[in-house]
Amino acid sequence: MTRQAVSGKVSMESPLPVRQTVFSLLILLVLIFSKYIYMASLTSYYTFYLIEKFGVTVQTSQYLLFIFLVATAIGTLAGGPIGDRIGRKYVIWGSILGSAPFALLMPHVGLVWTVVMSFCVGLILSSAFPAILLYAQELLPYQLGLISGLFFGLAFGVAGIASAVLGKFADIYGIEAIYQVCAYMPLLGLITWFLPDLQKIKFSGK
Repeated sequence: MTRQAVSGKVSMESPLPVRQTVFSLLILLVLIFSKYIYMASLTSYYTFYLIEKFGVTVQTSQYLLFIFLVATAIGTLAGGPIGDRIGRKYVIWGSILGSAPFALLMPHVGLVWTVVMSFCVGLILSSAFPAILLYAQELLPYQLGLISGLFFGLAFGVAGIASAVLGKFADIYGIEAIYQVCAYMPLLGLITWFLPDLQKIKFSGK
């Protein structure tokens, strides 16, 4: 097959024009940024937060962290199938923006409700990544390796850098300040509004 034929096939199969594809990918990257900054605040500093604010033991804090991690595992597994059923955009919208109320409330409630809120955040927010990755792959169906590498790399990179930055932030302002500031990160999910609905585009044949 010639290069022209290959490029013609890619152009034909791509659901969006090039500019709209690039714009949509940038939105997805911002969503990954917001998701993994908040997730880093929980995976790295949740136990310290519980110990400092509620005076729980180290062992108890680790059990409560385990509850959060179980929620993230369930959410990650559920995100893909739910996206197949209702559409990737709606899972992205619901998972990132839907976790915002719980994230905003968590710094202001007691221990029991903190555990409940963290479970809800982990369950809802973690379902975003499979939907984001599959949406990006649908945007560039002939660049699956590039898309997978980009999004997985960014996810791990943002989480690592965020953990270091948040640690320095905690040294200066205190561990509780992390959750008061990072609680606003899920509100970036509002930009999901600008993502095209790929399912409607496919069904319309446009």
